[in-house]
Amino acid sequence: MQDLKNPFRGQGISIGLESAPSPSVNASAPRALLDRCPVHSATPLVNALGLHIKDERGRMGLGSFKALGAAYVIAHEAQLGSLDGRTYVTASAGNHGMSVAAGAKAFGAKAVIYLSKTVPSEFADRLREKGAEVVIEGDDYEASMAGALKAAEVNGWTLLSDSSWDGYFDLPHRLMEGYLAMAAECTEQMEQPTHIFLQAGVGGLAGACAALFRDVWGDEPKIIVVEPEFAPAIYDSIQAGAFMTSTGPVSDMGRLDCKEASLIALKGLSRDADTCVLISEEEAAAVLPKLADLGLASSTSGAAGIAAALLSDLPSDAKVLCILSEGA
Repeated sequence: MQDLKNPFRGQGISIGLESAPSPSVNASAPRALLDRCPVHSATPLVNALGLHIKDERGRMGLGSFKALGAAYVIAHEAQLGSLDGRTYVTASAGNHGMSVAAGAKAFGAKAVIYLSKTVPSEFADRLREKGAEVVIEGDDYEASMAGALKAAEVNGWTLLSDSSWDGYFDLPHRLMEGYLAMAAECTEQMEQPTHIFLQAGVGGLAGACAALFRDVWGDEPKIIVVEPEFAPAIYDSIQAGAFMTSTGPVSDMGRLDCKEASLIALKGLSRDADTCVLISEEEAAAVLPKLADLGLASSTSGAAGIAAALLSDLPSDAKVLCILSEGA
C-alpha cells in the first residue's frame, strides 16, 4: 500500500479547478425527497473487524450507495415538470447506471446506459430489467463515456454523468448532493470517528462524504482516500498539484477503475482529505473472505476502504469509519 500526505489540506488545489464548485453540504435537500420515497430507509452501521462499517448493499433495493445519486437528480427534475419524452444517457461501470435506470423508470423518462466490454454482463442484464437500453462501447470506462457523450450530442439526450469536467457541473453537483443522505446517516449513527476511509473512482462518494464530515465533525478526523494502484486519478492530481489523467492497466476494482477524477470531487478532496493511499489488486481481494464470513459479502470495489483500513498502522484506540459501498 502506497500513501501520500495531502499538502493542500485545508486550502485545496486551485490550478485548473477555478471554475468547479465545491461539493454541497446540504444534506436536507436529498433527505426531504427521500422521506417521500416508499422504498427508502436508512442503511445500517455495523461493527465488524474492529471497524464501523456503513453497509450500503441494501440501499433502496439497488445494491449500492449509487441509488442516492442519479435517481435523486431525476426526482428533482421531475418536480420541475413532466419528464415524458426525456431520455437520460450515461456511461457506467454498473451501479451508477442502475440509479439512472431506476430514476428514469420511476418518473416516466427513458434511460440509455453505455457500458464498456469489461463491465460484467450481470450488470447489463440488471439494467435491462429496469427498462434501460444498454449499449456496449469500448474496452474501458473512458471509451464508454465518449460513446455516451456523442449519443447525447447527436440525439439531444440529457447526459447524466457521475463525473464532472469544465462546462459540465450542474447535474453532477446535484448528484453528489444525493450522497449526503448516506453521510448524514453516519453522523447520526456513531460518535465522531478518528479515521475515515473513503474509496474513490471519479471521487463522487469520497468528495461528498468528506465535505459533509468536515462540516459536521470538523478537522479532527483523519480522512483517507483509497484508490486502486492501477487508477490513481486523485493521488496523481494531488501529487502534481493540478488535475492529472492517470494511466495504468484495467483494475479488478471495476467501479473504482477511473483514470480521471471528477473536478468537483477533486476540488473538495484536495481540501478535505489528509492522505491518499493506493492499494493493489491482491490487497483489495484479501479482505473479501473475511467479510463474506461475517455476512458482509462485497466486491473489491465495495470493500476497498475496509481493505486499506485493515492494512493501516492505526492506534489501538482508533475509531474507524468505512463505507461498504456495494454488494458482491
